[in-house]
Amino acid sequence: MRLNYRPLGPFIRQVDIRNKNLDVETLLGVSVQKKFIPSIANTVGTDFTKYKIVKRGQFTYIPDTSRRGDKIGLAMLDSEDIALVSQAYTVFKIIDHELLDPEYLMMWFRRPEFDRYARFKSHGSVREIFDWDEMCETELPIPHIDKQREIVKEFNTIQNRIALNHQLIQKLEESAEAIYKEWFVEGIDLENLPEGWRFGLLRDLCSYSQDRISIIELSLENYISTENMLKERGGVTIANNLPNVSTTTGFEIGNILISNIRPYFKKVWLANFDGGCSNDVLCLVPKSNIPSLYLYQVVEKDDFFEYVMAGSKGTKMPRGDKKWIMDYPAVIPDKELLKKFNKLATTIQNKIYIKKSENQKLMELKELLLSKLATVE
Repeated sequence: MRLNYRPLGPFIRQVDIRNKNLDVETLLGVSVQKKFIPSIANTVGTDFTKYKIVKRGQFTYIPDTSRRGDKIGLAMLDSEDIALVSQAYTVFKIIDHELLDPEYLMMWFRRPEFDRYARFKSHGSVREIFDWDEMCETELPIPHIDKQREIVKEFNTIQNRIALNHQLIQKLEESAEAIYKEWFVEGIDLENLPEGWRFGLLRDLCSYSQDRISIIELSLENYISTENMLKERGGVTIANNLPNVSTTTGFEIGNILISNIRPYFKKVWLANFDGGCSNDVLCLVPKSNIPSLYLYQVVEKDDFFEYVMAGSKGTKMPRGDKKWIMDYPAVIPDKELLKKFNKLATTIQNKIYIKKSENQKLMELKELLLSKLATVE
């Protein structure tokens, strides 16, 4: 056992309380993101008396680790007072909160090193299982409870700041969308457009990027593929690797990138740095008289992605048709109104970039704090 490391077993105890009286109705699952999520299981005809009860502050994990990649499904319940989980899950609690803080333990479970440890210790021929004995043998530094709570407080301060920034970003995005709707959608009679306005197609607003960039000029930070674009307009993350090609499509600040695989995931991003993207990512370059923020409002809508899906090819992994996409109908307002919108929207977008940049640094700080747990005394 490493210096100041202690086995987890003496601090935790299994909990196996069944829903015998059907008093609990909320059924949850556990994700590899270490969160409780609403269950998507088909529960028709299910006997819920066999399901396990988990209470606030208790932990649940999925012993079968063989079908979840490199991560283990584990979470601490903090969103509900009480809930149900599958009888296949293991529920446990901390015996004495004055010796081990639940949030401190959850911080340890969030470390990628724990996931690797759990996968390494999993065993079995048909399914690999991280059983209760292996969980109890997990070693971690357990300092004095005051030190644990100090670390948790620092971690939660970062988490709360990230959450606050997410709320501000959402409000700013809603403001930009509200302005777009007020100026260009609501009250607009499509049969009788205002003077200077006209009907057009997406190709009148933009074109596909023809730029090429050498792979040696790219890094994991500025290479975009469909894998590191986030669903539901969530932006982008750092890539896992670079492709084994010499050149790829180049993009610039103000271009709009759209994942062309499974368009229903609604992966779209307004670029705030220069870089390169894979062939599975469409790079839209606004025409000189079209503000990028106006184009973004056009293509980030559900209607646009429904249109792309209608012309997509393939069933398991549908792919948008590039020509079909450029035929998407669009209204083109007069130049002066577009300029006015661009000025106002740019102010909003700059604030969004600042908050997203701040969150990126906070995420790095959070990961650093988790990594330092290994050296806590």
